Amino acid sequence: MFRRVRPTRDKAPPGVPRALSGFFAQGRLTAIPVRPAVRRELLSHLTDSFFDLDRSYSEREVNDAFRTVHDDTSALRRYCVESGLLVRDRDGSSYRRVSGLAETTGTG
Repeated sequence: MFRRVRPTRDKAPPGVPRALSGFFAQGRLTAIPVRPAVRRELLSHLTDSFFDLDRSYSEREVNDAFRTVHDDTSALRRYCVESGLLVRDRDGSSYRRVSGLAETTGTG
């Protein structure tokens, strides 16, 4: 008889919510969730983990941060902007993380 093997918990980086751990393998994001609610949860986790509220980031800095978990940095960046988690300057030169208050009130 074979014993059921439990999946290891080391496939997701520390601090990743359990509901999102299935999207990671060896510390890397293996897929961007298709379901909007799950994608939003993932993007929120990433922006909270990578970006401070009190500073602006160049596109290169945003790409470098996202590249630590996934190679499609432009998709992650675009989804974060579309979700209202990051705000991009009009000229595209810098990005800022949006505070939770702006997210809920829509004043971001």
